[in-house]
Amino acid sequence: MNRDGTPDLGDAIWDLKNDAQYTIAEDGLSSLVWLDGNPTNITNSQIETKLAELETAYDNNEYQRTRAIAYPEVKEQLDLLYKDLVAGKVDATGEWAKKIKKVKDDNPK
Repeated sequence: MNRDGTPDLGDAIWDLKNDAQYTIAEDGLSSLVWLDGNPTNITNSQIETKLAELETAYDNNEYQRTRAIAYPEVKEQLDLLYKDLVAGKVDATGEWAKKIKKVKDDNPK
């Protein structure tokens, strides 16, 4: 996985064969060396296809990553839920529900 969380060649290879032993230099797939002899004969084409699938899945879930950052911390959410419970507003009119709805509305699927 790259520093920004996007999938890389290692993720694709691991998804195809999670016990593969290999090295990859900076120039990518062209520098792939199988340390285990590639006993399952994974091709570069399979790796490229799997990487494209992983990248698509990553891109399709951007809203989840954005929401995760935007949601209040769990302790704040619990405090809001408690206050709503005491106020008799454990429904869509409570403050917790309003905050969660705003995050969802601001970051649609």
